[in-house]
Amino acid sequence: MRVIGLTGGIASGKSSAAIILERLGAAVVDADQLAREVVAPGEEALERIVESFGAGVLNSDGTLNRAALGQIVFADPAARRTLEGITHPAIRKRADERLSRLREAGVAVTFYVAPLIYEAGLEGRFDEIWVVYLDQETQLKRLMARDGSDEEAARARIASQMPMEEKKKLGKVVIDNSGSREDLEAEVARIWRREIAAATSVSD
Repeated sequence: MRVIGLTGGIASGKSSAAIILERLGAAVVDADQLAREVVAPGEEALERIVESFGAGVLNSDGTLNRAALGQIVFADPAARRTLEGITHPAIRKRADERLSRLREAGVAVTFYVAPLIYEAGLEGRFDEIWVVYLDQETQLKRLMARDGSDEEAARARIASQMPMEEKKKLGKVVIDNSGSREDLEAEVARIWRREIAAATSVSD
């Protein structure tokens, strides 16, 4: 099975690109979805988060209060590393299980969607990496619109990741998402024909 890492910056459109790729026939494993799964009530990772950060990071129903936890870890790099030390191994284990099932099912191509592939040094886990790209000012506007955040907070979140221009240089394939949703669909379809469909027909 060909496993392709799909990454980009915050609000770059990774999820939108993944939806289009799924429609074209790829399997998709989303790290953000796995991250939500591993901190569900009853999961070991959630218990360890409460041990490290206190019961104040929980909602009244026992679920994780992401906003409360986010306020702690975004302001404190050491706290963020502690959180990553809890969640990343749990996410990796679940990802390996999901990919193993897809491989056993005979799936030809799977995209693993994750924002921090380069930052976390995970490049070696994939056959290749595709980057969903847009310029920083467009990224800033979309993040502010998406989250309702002010410019200062949005810039801080963008600054916590590798700059988009650097990721663009590192990706085997770059998907430009600077335009409309229709532009993105056309771009992904074009790249799919070139990178996936053509390779599949050659191997057949």
